[in-house]
Amino acid sequence: MPPETDLLDWLRRYWGYGSFRPLQQDIVGSLLEGHDACVVMPTGGGKSLCYQLPALVSERTAVVISPLISLMQDQAAQLAQMGIPAAVLNSSQAANQQSAVMSKASAGEYRLLYLSPERLARADTIAWLQRVPIAFFAIDEAHCISEWGHEFRPEYRQLSSLRAHFPDRPIAAFTASATRRVRHDILRQLQLRDPHKYIASFYRSNLRYLIKECEGREQPGLLLRALRNYSGSNVIVYAPTIAKVEETVDYLEEQGISAVAYHGKMDADARRRNQECWTADEVRVFVGTIAFGLGINKASVRAVIHLSLPKSIEQYYQEAGRAGRDGKPADCILLWQKRDTALLAYFIDQIIDAAEKERAWQRYHAIRRFADSGSCRHRQICVHFGETPKWMSCESCDVCGCESAWLVKSLGVADKVAGVARSTRGREPEEKPLAGDVDFELRDYLREWRRSAAKQQGVAAFVVMHDTSLDEVCRMRPTSIAELLQVPGFGQRKAATYGQQIFDSLERFRNGERASAVLVKKSKPVDETVTLLSDGHTLTEIAAIRGRQLGSVVSLVADLVEKGELEFQATWIDKDRQAIIEAACTRVGIERLKPLKDVLPPEITFEEIRLVVARLRRNQARVPKLTEDVKQVS
Repeated sequence: MPPETDLLDWLRRYWGYGSFRPLQQDIVGSLLEGHDACVVMPTGGGKSLCYQLPALVSERTAVVISPLISLMQDQAAQLAQMGIPAAVLNSSQAANQQSAVMSKASAGEYRLLYLSPERLARADTIAWLQRVPIAFFAIDEAHCISEWGHEFRPEYRQLSSLRAHFPDRPIAAFTASATRRVRHDILRQLQLRDPHKYIASFYRSNLRYLIKECEGREQPGLLLRALRNYSGSNVIVYAPTIAKVEETVDYLEEQGISAVAYHGKMDADARRRNQECWTADEVRVFVGTIAFGLGINKASVRAVIHLSLPKSIEQYYQEAGRAGRDGKPADCILLWQKRDTALLAYFIDQIIDAAEKERAWQRYHAIRRFADSGSCRHRQICVHFGETPKWMSCESCDVCGCESAWLVKSLGVADKVAGVARSTRGREPEEKPLAGDVDFELRDYLREWRRSAAKQQGVAAFVVMHDTSLDEVCRMRPTSIAELLQVPGFGQRKAATYGQQIFDSLERFRNGERASAVLVKKSKPVDETVTLLSDGHTLTEIAAIRGRQLGSVVSLVADLVEKGELEFQATWIDKDRQAIIEAACTRVGIERLKPLKDVLPPEITFEEIRLVVARLRRNQARVPKLTEDVKQVS
């Protein structure tokens, strides 16, 4: 293994950092010495460098197995910016591109090669890889290989064959969220030989956990209050269903907060555009299902907000941990409702395999205890993952008296104000972005330059420059390459590539130029929908035009009908089907939709029921009003 000073030279030259984070150097050393390794390190702890640096130093190829194409592409693009040859091989590439990557890999031209577990399972891939000068295998998101893992993926099981096909090559498993049981399963499945184990602490001191059980319709108001508290900052909102994602985006747009959606039923181009829009700071709020999670590489997320109870503590820890990756204070907020438990129980009941169902119930009970418990949130998480902290109180969660001012105000709880005052020691005022002495106008101006540079190259904005590096450029305002190399994140290649552009941007700013701040303002969902209806579009057409699921559009329209803000239109539903639904409503009532769906013919959709029920509820609401008017007249 190279001496410590040599490793630091590589780190400075390519990554632009002057020191390693905890455990990184030891992990790098283990891989360079040819050992198997199991690494459990929280999100944002710097796992990727642990296999990228030894791959570079070894001058052979590290094969990285990752479950998400976008993550692989982003990492390969970042490495290219640093002057490190890397490639991705996946089925979305044209045949000639795949052939070119395979040929170059066989010739040893890459330091890192990214593959999906599905690709590795192919017999022809194994045969070809045996001609590649492999340094070691790195398994990312390794908890997916364990049946006890919260994201178990059957295709990961096939990675157990790596030891048989490549007996002399080291294997390193990396994950951010693995309990002791899952860690043992990873070692067994991958057949790791006397592995070096590196388990970082699960305690993240910069995160504040705030958990609140919401009553009735309290949740939207709390979400709105929270987002206004993080004005100007990046926020991720996790919603449990596609319908909830779209409903939330529309609600926020109506309240004047721009947000973009991400879910599995959007086409790939729309998902990519929305993710790029968020990573480039064009929109600060991202609302997604859990499909949006793996591969997020944005360090400056100030809050992660969950709108339902996650299925496990591991899932919650992993998703909430996407806040504060820059090490600055950030909030992890869970706004859950009792009905979330029924939804989780329903999905568990759909599991056929008895063993998997039992594991799912165990995860369910663990997350319920976590949400309901009156003990320290940080400590509960650490204990769940097999860590035993010596402290009992963190002063950085709601249980330990660390309430957020906006949440206290919303609940009208006066006796927790002292806890708020205590919790904000060492933190910036909650309503202001946590950016130290950064000139906000300069930051906006450099973000605009970064967006432009990223679009020209077809990469994400953080590939050009991380938010933490951008803030440091704002503070230092370098005027030479030597000074730029003092900014964390700027290695020699990146400084040479972007140095002059950054110096020119800083000079233009000094001369009075400012960010244009011209972002396209979208129509509010209600206005847009009503306009499209008045133009004669069908509900199905409106869903396509607005990029929404039909159910989301119907829900919005039905709400307007119920409130009397939109007249029910007979053209929305076939006359005979409407009559059938109304007859069922007479028998069953109009309080809930599911009992109606259960008694109606299967071809009658929830959307049709929702619209008819909205009309009947509106008519029902009119009756007391008419009666009162008659009384006043008489």
